[in-house]
Amino acid sequence: MNGTAEFHYRLPTRAGGARPGSHPGSSFGSGQQFAMHGRLFDYPDPRRLDLRASVRAARSEWLVRVHLQRVAVPVVVIVDVSASMQFGSRRTKLQVAADFVEALGYSAFRVGDRLGMLAFDAGARDDLFMPERYGRGTGNLLATMLRTCATQPAGRGGIDGLRRCAARLAGRQALVFVVSDFHWPLAQMPAVLDMLVHACVVPIVVWDEAEISPPRNGPLLAVNDAESGEERSVWLRGSIRERWREGVVRRRAELGATFGSRGMRPFYLEGAFDPEAMSRYFLEATV
Repeated sequence: MNGTAEFHYRLPTRAGGARPGSHPGSSFGSGQQFAMHGRLFDYPDPRRLDLRASVRAARSEWLVRVHLQRVAVPVVVIVDVSASMQFGSRRTKLQVAADFVEALGYSAFRVGDRLGMLAFDAGARDDLFMPERYGRGTGNLLATMLRTCATQPAGRGGIDGLRRCAARLAGRQALVFVVSDFHWPLAQMPAVLDMLVHACVVPIVVWDEAEISPPRNGPLLAVNDAESGEERSVWLRGSIRERWREGVVRRRAELGATFGSRGMRPFYLEGAFDPEAMSRYFLEATV
């Protein structure tokens, strides 16, 4: 029995392409979903000849049943590997992201899709680039690359690195997962999302429990910026704890508004990847 987590994903619209797969397609072919009747002259496949429709036709001509075929879609995951993704109270956010990528690889293999990866910090990480490929071990390979990757010492994560990765996918039809903690200003995010207007984009927001909830015990907290290394001490008064919680709620709202303006809904990974929750996310998005 395979111990790798698996989830079920589906696209909200019909996918283009000619490679056979498991997703509803927009092109005609050897599928099972009836689309229309066509002339035998235009679709020369006598096996699909419909005698009843031909008899009822206003013009004396042979008609065949034309079906929509199911297709495979390219799947690409864009992963933030900046210093802030190395933070985590129990496991780092990058390790949680790697768990997701591993499950994505197995899920894509099960439905016949190819999976590729792009990564970024301050810029695109070419050492972590993998073109789309099909195979049982693709997800495991990509996850291992993420778990063992080195953090660039001067590499702040941010919109510039994501923009360079998105530019490589501009104009392509694909299912694109953007995996990050999104700890940067969101003002330029809509312009980056517009590069992926032809793709189905799923934002994966990876947060750790220590980021979204103030510690329960201890009035004094020593903190440091994971990106810059700056250290400081914070006295956790009641008002500070309340502002902390309000800041998390406000950030969720900002992310929801930014992605929602482009018809996207973020999926939150907090501490661990839940494949059942991921399946529900896609089910709710396509109902």
